[in-house]
Order: sequence, then structure tokens, then C-alpha cells
Amino acid sequence: MNIAAVSHRATIEYCYALDGDTVVVNIRTGKDVDRAYIISEDPFIHELRGEERWSGVRSEMSFLAELKYHYLWTARLKPKYKRLRYYFELESEGEAYVVCENKICPAEENDRESMQYFKYAWLNISDVIAPPGWVKRTVWYQIMPDRFCRSKTSPPDEKFRKWGDFSDPEWHDVYGGNIRGITERLGYIRELGFSGIYLTPIFRSDTNHKYNTFDYWQVDPDFGTEDDVIELVDTAHSMGIRVMLDAVFNHSGHRFFAFEDVIEKGRGSRYYDWFFINSDDFAKRKFTTEDGRLYTFSFWAPMPKLNTNNPEVARYFTDLCVHWAKDWKIDGIRFDVGDEVSHTFIRGLNDEVKRVNPDLFFLGEIWTDSLSWLGGREYDSVMNYPLPESVTDFFKNPDLGFTDLIYSLNYCRTMYPEQVTGALFNFLDTHDTPRVAEVSKNTDELLQKIALIMTMPGSPCVYYGTEIAMKGVREPYTRMTMPWDEIDSGKYDDIKSKISALIRLRNSRAELTSNEFEFFVSDEAPRLIRYRKSGAVDVFINAGFEPCKISASGKILYNNGFKNGELGQYGLLIAEA
Repeated sequence: MNIAAVSHRATIEYCYALDGDTVVVNIRTGKDVDRAYIISEDPFIHELRGEERWSGVRSEMSFLAELKYHYLWTARLKPKYKRLRYYFELESEGEAYVVCENKICPAEENDRESMQYFKYAWLNISDVIAPPGWVKRTVWYQIMPDRFCRSKTSPPDEKFRKWGDFSDPEWHDVYGGNIRGITERLGYIRELGFSGIYLTPIFRSDTNHKYNTFDYWQVDPDFGTEDDVIELVDTAHSMGIRVMLDAVFNHSGHRFFAFEDVIEKGRGSRYYDWFFINSDDFAKRKFTTEDGRLYTFSFWAPMPKLNTNNPEVARYFTDLCVHWAKDWKIDGIRFDVGDEVSHTFIRGLNDEVKRVNPDLFFLGEIWTDSLSWLGGREYDSVMNYPLPESVTDFFKNPDLGFTDLIYSLNYCRTMYPEQVTGALFNFLDTHDTPRVAEVSKNTDELLQKIALIMTMPGSPCVYYGTEIAMKGVREPYTRMTMPWDEIDSGKYDDIKSKISALIRLRNSRAELTSNEFEFFVSDEAPRLIRYRKSGAVDVFINAGFEPCKISASGKILYNNGFKNGELGQYGLLIAEA
């Protein structure tokens, strides 16, 4: 057996509470392992029984997923006394091996006296990771307010460019989209099937994106007022739509009051320690950060990095979020650059805000493995960047087969505890990435990709304009204005209806939200994507170059390119199993 491929630790990567009664235990092995067993019992059971030595109950583990070089095995245990001691036995090519905390060895060589067992110490209900239950049932729509819709009641303003004019665009262009404009278009959003909207920052700054906040307590005047936000939230809620705001707490803008005070007074400012400043004359020379005189977001000098280790900074932003939750009644907060703020800050913030609303959703913007942030008292979930990267890689690389995509999808859906996977923020594009329609060969391939995220566990999100196949490879073209005149005229009704049907199918079939997959690989059609969800719904996506013969005996739930038993190139079929 390939011992080096075996991995397990009694931490949330491999061992976690699913609920108040169930502990999930996973182990990773090489592909030479044929069966896996877990031997488990209460760590003190031998004392209760009056026995000299501890022993456990042997049960076979279930096969969880195949990765490129590994297998994952899983067991769900219900420890009667809320405690668990355990070790593993693996079978490989007729040989048995023992896996415990301090060694892996052939079973016949195992010395019970020297074994150190794994232990799940105690199932504390307060430690169970529990994202809000509504999240996995939500389909999000991401909006950049400046580019989405300008209210019909808004007066003209010369500083705004003509809506839709993207000739010779500049970084600083503003178009006048606002909060009331979003409220006026909630019917459009709801009709498409969305049940949540995520707004990029709405607070005062001098940019169109607002990620350089000057005043966290004031809605940017270009966007409207606090009353406009309250009206948006109330109206959205009346339509069954949740609202999530963007929190930029890693850094501020250079005209944030605390930073202006530091520029004026230097070390004499009471806000000096609100930032990471390493040179007394940081603002007296060319304003740059490459020499480390102060820390900023990336190397953008006008975005000074906030010291979220500082209790005053933590208090300032905690009060702000409590205000959003209590007075505005928002449903979620997305934390920009969520991996650079301090763990202590997020834990404290989570505790206080969720006393106001226990069901409020905390989402971290983290582009890589985020396990250290997902222990139950920080973020409920993160943006699932590995998923769009996997989807994009597969569709752009014709040498990859469905097996390669399976490895990537399995990695994405087994990175975190199961309940976190169910709340992962799944997307194909955002304001920070090329638009998915731009990197798709045609709208049929776009539909295939959207079908993938609509049938994955997690909470899918569509970037505004994707429903009309809006294109753009880089900023500012990835942030163009919505062409409302063309939309209202019916120009995009065909693609809109096809994407809406996928969203509505997601909303109507609980199987599509599950993490239960059965994959089917075809030697004749290596790029035919086929999987079954919860034993009930089959998904077929032809990412190959020739039509494929497929058998779909159940009721057809979605069809784009399937006829007479043949799924055409770029075809998509979803049917009951």
C-alpha cells in the first residue's frame, strides 16, 4: 500500500460535527486501497465495561470521491456519549494496514500497546458549523450599482456619462446607476428566478466601484440615501429576495476620516494605530507603498490597510454591521479581501452581529483554500473560486476529458465540511474576472456552464448581464451598463428565458442542491459530462466535438440540443432518472 498517500487528522479537514448528534470522519488514501474501515467507540467505554483495554466497533466506510491521485472515504457516526476514539484499517491488494495517530503499519505488525488513537473530544453543539439554512436554497444576482440601472425619477447630472456609451471608456467614468434604480428592477430580478441580490459597495467614495471607502456610515450620494437602502431591502423582502452588502474592512480610501487625521498629525493622531504605518514621513514623499512605508491593499497607495487587530477598529466596524443588521435588516455581508482581516476581529464581529440576527450570512472573499476561516465562528462560507477555474479550464482545453473535470469537481465539493459545501458561493464570473460569455464559444456553451453551477451543491450567483450574455474580457468592459432599452424591447428574450429556466429548475428540484453525485464516464465520448444527482436527476452536457447518442428514459426537465436520442455539440439535457 502507498502509505505516503494516506492522510488523516482529527481536525475539521477530516473530522467534524455535522449536527448535534453526528460526527463525520473522512480519510484520504491512495488509489490502491480497496476498502476502508473505522474502529470507533467512546474513549472511556472500557472503564464502563470494567475492561482493561479499550476496543471499538468495526464498521466499513463509504467511498466518498475520487481525486486525481487519491480516494476519499467517509463514515457518519452517532456517538452515544458525544465522545469518540477511533482508528482505521485499510485493505489493499489483500493486505490489511492499521492507521492511527502515531503510525501506519501492516496489521500483523501492529503493537496495540504503542497505539495512539484519534479522538473527537466532545460534540459541543455550539461548535457545530451551521451556515444559515436559507443560503443553500438561494440563487444570487450580483449588481454593481453604478452600472445596473438609473432610476427613472433621478434628475439629469452632467457628471454622469450617457447611459450605454462605452466609447473610449475611462477608469473613473460614472454612469449614475443608483439604489432606486435597483428597486425599480426587482421585478425583473425576481422574474428571472433570483432570490438574493449581492451589491458591491454602496458607501461614499470617489470611484465608481466604491472599494476605496471614505465614509462607511454614508451611502454615496450618487447612489442615493439611507432611506433608499431601507426601501430596497423592504421591497426585496416583500418579494422573497434577500439582500447582501459588501463590507470593505481590509482597507479604506485615503480620504477616510481616520487616515486623513494620521496624514495631518502623524504619530500624534489617535488613529495612528488604525493602520500599518512603518515610516513617519510616509506621506511627505512620493505617495507609494512599494518600499513598505505603509501597508495597503495590494500596492494601491490610496487604499491604506486597516489594522483589524486594533480593538477600536474592531469596535467601529462591529457597530457598523450591527446597524446594518438591526436598522436596515440586511440578510448577508460579503467581506472583501476576507483572508487579510484578523481572525479575532471576524470572530468578535460574528458574535455580536448574530446576536441581532442569528440567520445573517457571513461570506468571505477568499480565492484559495479557506478552511482556517470556516471553523464555525467566522465566515459561514466563502466564494468558491476553484469551481469557476475548474469549469473554465475544462471548456477551454480540448485535451481534457470528463474524468479530469470529475477530479476538479470532487476537489471543490470535498474541501470543506458538508454543511459549508452546501453554502459555498458558486459563480462563473464577477466584477474581478472576465465575463463568462466572453470566454465561452457561444451562448450554448454559456448555458452548459450555467447548468453546471446550478446543479452543484452551494449557493449559485450570476453576475448582472450574464443573463443576456453580456461580454467583456477586462475592466472596464466587464463592468458595462445594462442595456435596458434593448432588454425591454425583447432583444434578449431567448437567452434570458433559457437561463431563467435553469434557475427555476434549480429552485424547484431539491436534488440539484445536494452533494450526492454518481458520475458516468464514456470511452466513446470522453468529453460527455454525465452525472446523476441524489439518484433522481440526470445531467448530460456534450462538451465534445460530435453529437452523442444518449439514453434518457425519464421526464425531460431541460433541453437544449437533444433530439431523437442524440445530444448535439454544445447540447444540454437535464432529465429525471
